[in-house]
Amino acid sequence: MLGRTANGLYWMFRYIERAENVARLVDAGLRVSLTRNSASDEDWDAVLHSAGVRDAFGAGRDKLTAADAIDFMLRDPANPSSVAASIDAARNNARMVRTALTRETWEATNECWISLRQTLARRLKPADLPEAIDAIKNRTGLIRGAFHGSMLRNEIYNFARIGTFIERADNTSRILDVKYYVLLPAVSHVGSSLDNMQWESILRSVSAHRSYRWVYDGDHRAANIADFLILNVQMPRSLAYSYEKITSNLDYIARDYGERLPAHDTAEDVRRCLRSTSVAEIMDQGLHEFLGNFIARNSQLGREISDGYRFYS
Repeated sequence: MLGRTANGLYWMFRYIERAENVARLVDAGLRVSLTRNSASDEDWDAVLHSAGVRDAFGAGRDKLTAADAIDFMLRDPANPSSVAASIDAARNNARMVRTALTRETWEATNECWISLRQTLARRLKPADLPEAIDAIKNRTGLIRGAFHGSMLRNEIYNFARIGTFIERADNTSRILDVKYYVLLPAVSHVGSSLDNMQWESILRSVSAHRSYRWVYDGDHRAANIADFLILNVQMPRSLAYSYEKITSNLDYIARDYGERLPAHDTAEDVRRCLRSTSVAEIMDQGLHEFLGNFIARNSQLGREISDGYRFYS
């Protein structure tokens, strides 16, 4: 496969996943704000930091407001990681690799772009945000469903899946990290009912609330939730699950191409770490520190894949 085609598939699905996960990050911020006794616009500073767009948001702005932060993350043209920009980029990449996609996948992508352009054509009112966030999650899910149900399990499929799970791992770790920026108003609230409500909000924002209850009987302890979203290989948005999929798809490509690259070793090292680390060790190290290191290694893997498979050649 040409590097440019692999690049288009990889980034098409990274952008689709990014659009959904930015919406989930906004959802996390909205849900957390509902648990605060006195919600503050400054709470959104944490959400912007976790999305990696705080500096871009602050350019030219003297004040942070919740309404501006939400609009910036969903549709502001100045934010290349907004939902609107991500959907545009996903469709552009899909057009570039149109002949590598099934008709169902292309149509789902195009319909997502048309629908969300209308949804995000203007600044959303607070009352309209839940419906808009659900629409983003539903439309991006339809693309993945069409792709998963109609594509051959070949290198096209593998590059797309690698892009999906690298982006998902990045965003799950960032959503978790929101908790450790600003969610608790004081250390005295750790372990309180407020703390539990905020953790429950994080679970709901990654569609993990019910499945978490099946595993832990609804006991919203920080260590249990960190274990579920980081180390549980049965949870499809966890870091461990993502790296099981990344390494398996990289292995399929290695067998097809007859060579292993530095990316394979990095992915295997991260998977091995997630398999051998306990949640107690993570909490002792510090969840924020662990997640920061994970985000850096995940980004390194993305660069190694791009370089190793000559995405821009």
